[in-house]
Amino acid sequence: MTFPRPHRSDVFLASTGLAGGLVLWSLGVFNQGAKHAVLDATWLVLLPLAVMTALEFLRRTMPRTVLLIGTVAVVADQFTRGSLATLLMFTDLVYAAVVYGPPASARRIPVVTGSITVAVAIATLAWYREPWALLLGIMTGMVSFVPATTGAVVRNHRQAAEAARLRAEQTALLAEMDRREAVVAERSRMARELHDMVAGNLSAIAIHSTAALSLDDPDTSREALGVIRENSVEGLAEMRRLIALLRDGGTDEPAPAPTLSGLASLVRQAAASGAASGLTFRLTAPPPDGELPAPVELAAYRIVQESLTNALKHADAGEVTVVVDRAEHALTVTVTSPFDREAAGPRAPGAGAGLVGMRERVALLGGEFAAGPYDGDAGPGGDGAGRTAWRVRAVLPVAEDDKEPET
Repeated sequence: MTFPRPHRSDVFLASTGLAGGLVLWSLGVFNQGAKHAVLDATWLVLLPLAVMTALEFLRRTMPRTVLLIGTVAVVADQFTRGSLATLLMFTDLVYAAVVYGPPASARRIPVVTGSITVAVAIATLAWYREPWALLLGIMTGMVSFVPATTGAVVRNHRQAAEAARLRAEQTALLAEMDRREAVVAERSRMARELHDMVAGNLSAIAIHSTAALSLDDPDTSREALGVIRENSVEGLAEMRRLIALLRDGGTDEPAPAPTLSGLASLVRQAAASGAASGLTFRLTAPPPDGELPAPVELAAYRIVQESLTNALKHADAGEVTVVVDRAEHALTVTVTSPFDREAAGPRAPGAGAGLVGMRERVALLGGEFAAGPYDGDAGPGGDGAGRTAWRVRAVLPVAEDDKEPET
């Protein structure tokens, strides 16, 4: 059987105890006189002292075994002249058994030592029938009960400190998880804003640049170049506003969030971009009353903006209708555009990001979102014919408490 390497503090305690015991033995200083000792030979004092010294090396690794053997050694020491160093090292073994032992031992040892202290005090008082006999009970308590209770206090403090450390680590872990979730949410929001702000302009530029390259008509090319320039300037302005919002320590004032009052301008811009493709646009929306919360207005604006962008990229020639219906507890946005399912080609790489962004915006507000082919009264999906429409519908709830206060 191999024993673990003792701690430096244990080596120091063992060496100090042995040295002190040897000094006391050499000076002839003992706990009791020769007439009171059962075994008068002074060299016998060294046996319990040597046992206690050896046990000090194992006080952390084998606390219960060390305490049992130490109890036998200290009892044996009482039959000799006795050494103060042996008693002091025993008190350390009791303390170590409570601090380093299992939880059950830490709870029982103070109770047992307290019971022994009371029993010794009562027994000696009954035997000698003198008040000084209580001193034996007090000495027993100082050797056993006091170090046991001291060890219990130290152990409780250590456990409290460990629990506080674990709570601090858990709090830091939760804070880090919250920070990561906030970063992910902010990145998603930035991605939606970037897509909604710039995708429409870039789509218009791509459509009209294709028209300018494919048609050998100076007037058509000039008109397409005008639309391209207009969308380029608008896209650049949107990018600058987004960069100003993201720049740390920027001096630019944050741009106000888009509202429903800007839908008419948005539809006019889409009409200018889609004229060459045979698209017309019609807007039906209630006049702005300033009572909608800002998140709802921003979501409605972005949904219309993305729907118009998709119409410019994918819709057939015809009318695109934008209907914004304001009810008491909800705002409904519906955008319908011509769509030919049989003529629809393969989706371009990256397609569908706009639908994902719209769905996320509606989900954040606890609303309902649907997008897909639509055949009027026949319901979503059509009747299987090729010619149908593409409809985007979002229902954004508006609670009474969320309304902007009237000024």
